[in-house]
Amino acid sequence: MRRSVWPFVIVALLAPLVACIPGRGAPPPTAASGSAIDLAELLDAKKLRGVNRTVTRIHPTAVRLSAARGTGVAWAEPASFSNGTIEVDVRGRDAYQQSFLGLAFHRKDDETYEAVFLRPFNFRASDPVRKQHAVQYIQMPDNDYDRLRREAPEEFENPVDDSLVPTDWVKLRVVVAAAGVKIYVGSVTEPTLEVRKLGRLYGGQVGLWVGNGSGGDFANIVVTPEVK
Repeated sequence: MRRSVWPFVIVALLAPLVACIPGRGAPPPTAASGSAIDLAELLDAKKLRGVNRTVTRIHPTAVRLSAARGTGVAWAEPASFSNGTIEVDVRGRDAYQQSFLGLAFHRKDDETYEAVFLRPFNFRASDPVRKQHAVQYIQMPDNDYDRLRREAPEEFENPVDDSLVPTDWVKLRVVVAAAGVKIYVGSVTEPTLEVRKLGRLYGGQVGLWVGNGSGGDFANIVVTPEVK
């Protein structure tokens, strides 16, 4: 019996529509004010430099960092940032210990910087300990998550709002001041995590960050310097 081609035609017609649904395909449009960084344009101009990762375009406004062993960063050149706000939309995976993604800033070199990242697989974890470890601040290489968890347990990580879906596009907003960092995850109005600043790094490039074994999707990065 001849198989109908209609199911395949319908799938082909619906695919572009599904790709435009925020969280499932295309990233949401940015509404932030500030200096927007066009990641796809930077990539085409070879000004989005991957360290231990391959960077590819997945949408006119979004890029993907590949998964690999060790941490990885894609540094935006020549973007420099001291104090102020960095915003980005990120999309990870709901796969245990396989999805770590966020922002790096205050780059001194490829191993020395600060970073804020999410663990989407912990967003809705039933284990309260895992749930506590959904968003993290680190300062590399001296203060990675394991040292902070050992020496200052729970100070540099927190849970996120229960409404967040681990596989959706999620807004990450990082507000950096001289003495501390405030992190907002999703559409919340109060900080998801507020920490004291570690190290003595001030100024330097902004980058897209992924953790060991992880890749991730990024879009709509906006940098707003502090007004003095």
